[in-house]
Amino acid sequence: MSNAIAVKNLYRYFGPLKAVDGISFDVPHGSVCGFVGANGAGKTTTMRIMATLDYPTMGNVEICGINVVNFPAKVRSLIGWMPDHFGNYEHMTVLEYLDFYARALGYTGKERMMRVQEVMEFADLIPLADRLSNKLSKGMTQRLCLGRSLIHDPQILIMDEPAAGLDPKARVELKHLIRILADEGKTIFISSHILSELGEMCDSLLFINNGRIVHHGDAESLKHGTDHQGGYFFDVQVLGNPQALSDWTVTNPYTEFIESRKQGGRIRIESIDTAGRVLTSMIKDGLQVVEFHKEQRNLEDAFIDMLDKVNTPPEMPPSSNAMPPTPPSQ
Repeated sequence: MSNAIAVKNLYRYFGPLKAVDGISFDVPHGSVCGFVGANGAGKTTTMRIMATLDYPTMGNVEICGINVVNFPAKVRSLIGWMPDHFGNYEHMTVLEYLDFYARALGYTGKERMMRVQEVMEFADLIPLADRLSNKLSKGMTQRLCLGRSLIHDPQILIMDEPAAGLDPKARVELKHLIRILADEGKTIFISSHILSELGEMCDSLLFINNGRIVHHGDAESLKHGTDHQGGYFFDVQVLGNPQALSDWTVTNPYTEFIESRKQGGRIRIESIDTAGRVLTSMIKDGLQVVEFHKEQRNLEDAFIDMLDKVNTPPEMPPSSNAMPPTPPSQ
């Protein structure tokens, strides 16, 4: 079976600017994929192409095996698009707004009424049915936008920053709705700056930087990876003088002391394979170790480390044309 979303060698230029620079990735059916990147990294441009709202300069995007450029109408029947900002109609109530979109999508009679009712129940919009759509809070507005995107019961949801600007309660409610949709087997492609919540919701994460994919994998692999200097952080607590830990790391070639803590400190170990030897050496050298565990990075740290890696230019080897040093005068 084909993937729900397949992006192959996708480019999008705006004049000389490469907003999307040759990216490729797949999203399996029934999975939740988080799309992460700084402002201007290419997230929204990529998602708009997926949603048939923009054209690629080169490359190909397929939704359930259907080309988004060649068959946009068919693709639109398969996706629900939830943009970061959407327009509403000043004098329409929530019920009228959803009914309007149901009519536009071809629903009629009892089927239309039933579909609008189902969507309102799912998004908890029944109490807001008679509220003007332009008088809603940010959280209510996002639930309305989600409801609108679900009217035609799409297989795939493409959500651009749905949690932006929401208070904690509204974020929890939105996350709960997304998890329900995922449990129903819908494929969800979602961008967000709130990385901790993406880690809880998503099966995989895509990091994009300057129009290029720099990571595609699950959240746990990022949390357990190395920092940008290639090491692993450990929290170590000792009995007695905490300064003894700092002094000990100076003499050990496999460790670096990072910062002091109440009963010890935070150290970096260059290789996970040497952690056991480091602990053994500490005890052998007289340190009374009561705590020794590897820290788990949060996703924000992992994202920053990833950007540090890709944005740090490689060291250039010495030029073969360099002039030899001047010999000392006799």
